[in-house]
Amino acid sequence: MATLVAFFAHPDDEVLHAGGTLARAAAEGHRVVLVSATDGEMGSVRGEVRGSVREEAPRLAELRASGAALGASRVAHLGYADSGHGKDLYPDPPDRQRFVRAPAQEAAERLAAILREERADLLLIHDEGGGYGHRDHVRAHGVGRAAAELAGVARVLATAIPRTAPIRLLRLTALLRSPRGFRTARLRVEYTPRAAVTHAVDARRYAARKQAALAAHRSQVWGTGRSAGAFRALVRMPTGVFGALLGREWFVELGGAPGGVPVDRS
Repeated sequence: MATLVAFFAHPDDEVLHAGGTLARAAAEGHRVVLVSATDGEMGSVRGEVRGSVREEAPRLAELRASGAALGASRVAHLGYADSGHGKDLYPDPPDRQRFVRAPAQEAAERLAAILREERADLLLIHDEGGGYGHRDHVRAHGVGRAAAELAGVARVLATAIPRTAPIRLLRLTALLRSPRGFRTARLRVEYTPRAAVTHAVDARRYAARKQAALAAHRSQVWGTGRSAGAFRALVRMPTGVFGALLGREWFVELGGAPGGVPVDRS
């Protein structure tokens, strides 16, 4: 049995970037640990006090529910606040820093302590560009790499989406002229060349778990955020369709050779 630690910037990133892989690893008997850099909260509230008990911040509670759906053995939080993705950076809440303002070495040491405690065999992190460039994702990539070095974790896999598929899809549907301004050039930055992908994981058998984990993030699915409509559609669709769309996941092993033996031999 191996121990796999997944370190991402926000609650829900664990589902969107690696939910199928995590569910499959847990089902196959490996220990899965989720670590979020931030609590996902833009405001100052970390949780409500009811009586003498402080309840957990809503999005961290959702992360724990997501972890339960995926089969994770532990869920942890490094103690930072969401930095947001707008042009301006909000002030820090009174009791914690926004992730991008926190010293990178401090964050790496916090993560390294968890890696050592868990005796992690494998660390999953965001890709270098942060997927779509989110500043917390980019910071989490660097923090993850530094923590792995501090803790002596030899294997680090960064999430990836092969760029060929989305480029073909956008060409077929003529979305390159969409009002949101997606262009093939942008996709070449945000997505990964297929030749660079080192690991492909087929997790379609675990689509129900991944879909349930996404549904656990209720504030994102049923809220008013810009992704809420897409999330609602995903949790409502038949599980077989969900699995066909999101049942495969890809990674690039840092220092690994492209074309090497993938995690999934099937």
